[in-house]
Amino acid sequence: MIQDSTNQISTTPRLQLGRTNTLTVLRRAEQGFYLSGGPEDILLPNKYVPEGLEIGDEIEVFVYLDHEERLIATTEKPFAQVGDFAWLQVAWVNQFGAFLEWGLTKDLFVPFREQKMKMVKGKSYLVHIHLDPETYRIMASAKVERYLSTDYPPYHGGDVVDILIWQKTDLGFKAIVDNRFAGLLFDDEIFRQLYSGDHLTAYVKQVRPDGKIDLSLQKKGQKAVVDFSDVLLQHLQMNGGMAALGDKSPAEEIYAIFGVSKKVFKKAVGDLYKRHLIAIEPNGIRLISVEPLP
Repeated sequence: MIQDSTNQISTTPRLQLGRTNTLTVLRRAEQGFYLSGGPEDILLPNKYVPEGLEIGDEIEVFVYLDHEERLIATTEKPFAQVGDFAWLQVAWVNQFGAFLEWGLTKDLFVPFREQKMKMVKGKSYLVHIHLDPETYRIMASAKVERYLSTDYPPYHGGDVVDILIWQKTDLGFKAIVDNRFAGLLFDDEIFRQLYSGDHLTAYVKQVRPDGKIDLSLQKKGQKAVVDFSDVLLQHLQMNGGMAALGDKSPAEEIYAIFGVSKKVFKKAVGDLYKRHLIAIEPNGIRLISVEPLP
């Protein structure tokens, strides 16, 4: 970073259009502050300037093009950025397409050619955010399949991933895995209400030879049982030594309380019973001796 005689600071950051960048304040102007942007300095308008900002400071901003194709910075935080999949609501529609709310004053454009069906004001849709290759303007597409990675997923059974719930199918729910791949949660392993747009932590069950990812919302195997045995024991200790749940309790009720499947719950009950820590009674399970938590 070099400061010259005009009190301007020269930098050459690697600018990412449509994403958050950390830039250096170069100079003050009537309309705001200009920030480092490589060949072209970037205006941070007065309405986005935080109190106390000075020349030489570094600031985190989102960078986009205005209606005159000039680079503009804002301290507003978008719900998602270029390269992301996101579940966004339609703010308004005109003769060119739909405009989505995404946390910025300037709404996100989805041209009609990028809509699977005509978007409706007030409804939400899964979209992919990207730069238009011709204009370099930020836009979105509801044709998300074309933006999923075709690489073979680098996962193994048990890996923890972040997922975005996509849509309901006959088999379960499609999901976007780690903002790159398509995955599937099967109906018979879902024990809670899911909605399109939900962000969740999930576990990889397997990656099939064709690259499709099978997902689960709970851990599998003996480790899951051991982990949940400790959780169940702690729950009993904190609730007077009783839990009104048993073999006949609905899977949905068990999941609502503990976030695990009925199968994992029953195995943990069996584990605690074999360790002589609980008694199984008609109205639930009881801790044999209530010991203070560490």
